[in-house]
Amino acid sequence: MNALLLLLLDSRAPAGAHHHSGGMEAAVRAGLVRGPADLEDFCRAKLRTSARVSASFAAAACGLTGAERTGSPAPWQDRAQREWVQREWVQREWVQREWVQREWVQREWALLDAEFGARTPSEATRTASRQLGRGLLRLFRSVIPEADLVTPWSLCPGPAPHHPLVLGAGVSLAGGTPELAARAAALAACAGPASAAVRLLGLDPFAVQAMLARLAPGVDECAAFAARCAAECAAGAPSALPTDGAPALDLLADYHLTAEVRLFAS
Repeated sequence: MNALLLLLLDSRAPAGAHHHSGGMEAAVRAGLVRGPADLEDFCRAKLRTSARVSASFAAAACGLTGAERTGSPAPWQDRAQREWVQREWVQREWVQREWVQREWVQREWALLDAEFGARTPSEATRTASRQLGRGLLRLFRSVIPEADLVTPWSLCPGPAPHHPLVLGAGVSLAGGTPELAARAAALAACAGPASAAVRLLGLDPFAVQAMLARLAPGVDECAAFAARCAAECAAGAPSALPTDGAPALDLLADYHLTAEVRLFAS
């Protein structure tokens, strides 16, 4: 891993993640998380459900960015889609190959973004995901100014694509692989709530860090699973990516908005 990737994936990077608890504040308020054991159960549940989805989409976004940079077809571009590109080329002789590729990439990003949104039933969670995506996008613009981070996502709803998509794109631009992008997303799914729990419950940070270390094999397993799913997506479409759901987390996200006083945005 190069130094640029380390900077981008550092939890201290100014991407706005410290404003979000990943559902932890609502879980504490509801009495579902009271101590270290509950926190560990919470994180393990995320690794088996929503983290699989975010990690898979981060890996897919990393692969799509890599395909865009090399000018190769999108990872899941099948025969019918290749024929669509060829037909556009034949029917519009004035259109340059770059225009066709750009148009196609924009469609693929919009589709990937919509598929992730469809897997996020909670409006509060979708909003938080785009807020996190926007913060991460600002970070990438500052450290990778030469990258075009506007044109590919012009068809995605604002204020920014969902967080896993921006994360995957940034990892690719910094020279990382889809599996690394998946591992970063899976780790963030646990590290964010764990950090929030230290502040909310006054837990021993060393004990929380030890808990995260125990979860490391699970994070790696989640990342490997997500990377395989993204690779297999080359034979299908984004709709084939994991759909593991966590209804309780969705309910907690909406419940969080009812609190009169909140320490975290989500």
